Amino acid sequence: MTTPPGCDSNAPEFLTVDEAANLLRVNRKTLYESIRRGEVPGTIHVGRSVRLRRSVLLSWTPGNSSPALGKKP
Repeated sequence: MTTPPGCDSNAPEFLTVDEAANLLRVNRKTLYESIRRGEVPGTIHVGRSVRLRRSVLLSWTPGNSSPALGKKP
C-alpha cells in the first residue's frame, strides 16, 4: 500500500511552490497565480522565495470560493 502524497512523516514542513503544486496536483503557474491573489493559506514569503506550510495545505479544502478565471462581468 502506498502513502498518500504529503503524508510522509519525513516530508518537510515548508514546501517550495513546485513541491506544493505536486502535492495539490495543480500546475505551478496556477498555484503562483492563486498565491498572488491571496487565495492560498500557509504562504510565507522569504525574500523573493515563496514557501508553503505543508500541514496547512493538507487541511485546506479549496472549493468554489472564487471563479476559476476571475470575476464574470
